[in-house]
Amino acid sequence: MSDVAAIQNLVQKRIELKKEISKIIVGQDAVVDQILLSIFSGGHALLVGVPGLAKTLMVNTISQALGLHFKRIQFTPDLMPSDILGSEILDENRQFKFIKGPIFSNIILADEINRTPPKTQAALLEAMQERAVTIAGQNYKLDLPYFVLATQNPIEQEGTYPLPEAQLDRFMFAIKLEYPTFAEEVEVVKSTTSDAKPVINALFTAQEIIDFQHVIRRIPIADNVIEYAVTVVGKTRPNSPLATDYVNNYLDWGAGPRASQNLILAAKAHAAFHGKFSPDIEDVKAVATGILRHRIIKNYKADAEGITEETIISKLL
Repeated sequence: MSDVAAIQNLVQKRIELKKEISKIIVGQDAVVDQILLSIFSGGHALLVGVPGLAKTLMVNTISQALGLHFKRIQFTPDLMPSDILGSEILDENRQFKFIKGPIFSNIILADEINRTPPKTQAALLEAMQERAVTIAGQNYKLDLPYFVLATQNPIEQEGTYPLPEAQLDRFMFAIKLEYPTFAEEVEVVKSTTSDAKPVINALFTAQEIIDFQHVIRRIPIADNVIEYAVTVVGKTRPNSPLATDYVNNYLDWGAGPRASQNLILAAKAHAAFHGKFSPDIEDVKAVATGILRHRIIKNYKADAEGITEETIISKLL
């Protein structure tokens, strides 16, 4: 299949995919879109939302519709790296045997990642970056495609271990989950309190998703679009040549080069989802908030004046 035909096929498959997901997930269109952008770009996502907004159900539904294996890890303060990576045991023949942990799956839901100590967070983040884990000197490759969706509860920070900036930077998107609208909540209550159980059909195979990821990377992009993305990221860095007075006033730190890379990859995926064969500046703007939100660090002045990350990003575009 040519790349042009592959993109046309992807547009159609995405529409069908959204239909399958909407059998169970009511609303949350923007959230589902960003998760799919992340998967097809080969990135990971951080989902920030209060409990009870169907984060687990959403990831489970998406993994079923994509035809991928899904595992959930509930992070707790006593979770050890071996609990997620796996460990060696002595079998009946007195030989060491490696038992794989829950990280060996296509889609991992890292529930409440900020509940666990840095040692365990780092074990997961190594697997995210390298797509492999090393146990007792042996290197084990993870099955591709590999996608981690980590969740954080923004309201309860007691006894948590916030992710350091270097680890946050490994997530392609930070996605905010809001409460449903009145009409959506009515629909949720109707569907979840009845006996109906919708069946989710798998629309992809793992290999098809990997092929689409390669097609998206091959999409050509104009230099001016890349320069626009790099300029936007440069503007987030206080005291740099591109920074405005607004940024110097309200930001302590800006985004690094990984933000520029992710902006372009996500813009390519966004263009492909909408049937375009090359991304333009509008595609970069469409994905910028989710990609920059967790990479900029506000100062006390911004907090005191109630200025959000989203407000700052909107001023840069």
